Amino acid sequence: MDISKILAEWSFEPGQVNARLIQGEDAEPKVQVRLDLGLIQMNWAGRPDGQRPHGFDSLLDFQEAQHDAWAIGHVSEPDQGTGRPPPEEVDMPNSGKGESEADVPEPSPESEDVEDEFVLSADDCRHLRDEAVQYYHRYVALLVLEEYEAVIRDTTRNLRLLEFCSLHAKEDSDRTILEQFRPYIMMMRARALAGAALKDDQPKASVFALDESLAEIQKYFADRGTPELFEQSSEVEALRGMREALVPRLPVSQKSELRQRLQRALDQENYELAAILRDELRQIKDEK
Repeated sequence: MDISKILAEWSFEPGQVNARLIQGEDAEPKVQVRLDLGLIQMNWAGRPDGQRPHGFDSLLDFQEAQHDAWAIGHVSEPDQGTGRPPPEEVDMPNSGKGESEADVPEPSPESEDVEDEFVLSADDCRHLRDEAVQYYHRYVALLVLEEYEAVIRDTTRNLRLLEFCSLHAKEDSDRTILEQFRPYIMMMRARALAGAALKDDQPKASVFALDESLAEIQKYFADRGTPELFEQSSEVEALRGMREALVPRLPVSQKSELRQRLQRALDQENYELAAILRDELRQIKDEK
């Protein structure tokens, strides 16, 4: 079908994410993003392209079910081998509408004969990464639309994917290749948490969400042996900018509350969070 009429009615605006919500012909909400040469459309919930790989909501859900089935067999039947059960032995839900077997990768044979541990083959990881890109496109659009709960859902899901691959990928490169995106996903999730709190007129909760995320990102870089990258991070710069814009909106009583939180952080030896809280106290003083 020629979509020229649709494109003519929705002009592309360079330099920003052009996104909107529509109701699909199936009466379900859809997310559309206008590109310079066309548009993309994604389902609001489930896998963005509407596919149900092997009857599951996503490939990640399928692989997690495979892992759980393997773990049960590994624990309960040690004398009968501990390899991952073949797909037909996993309790699969019925496939939903929109499933296309031609588009769904089959489980990799090399990941089905593991005796001592559950592993994801290189193909498994590649398909999971391809799927994660779909969720990335959706949560970027959803943040522009201020659909914060949905952004939290999708970013939390992709962080779960990073953990799953880092624990179970067979190849070292597949364990680490997605780690470069972790600070960005954490930042997007924090922006959504802060935005949701602001929507409810809770600036203190919004600042708290940003503080917690900054502490987590700082710990992430420290754990990787690269603490100097924290100050160089564009994600940290973005979160600090958002926090600085929020500080003038805090009530005067927030200063004493921040002092209490600072003391608790020091008592718990959470020095990363303590440093962030000190900066915030100084900023409130400057504003006053």
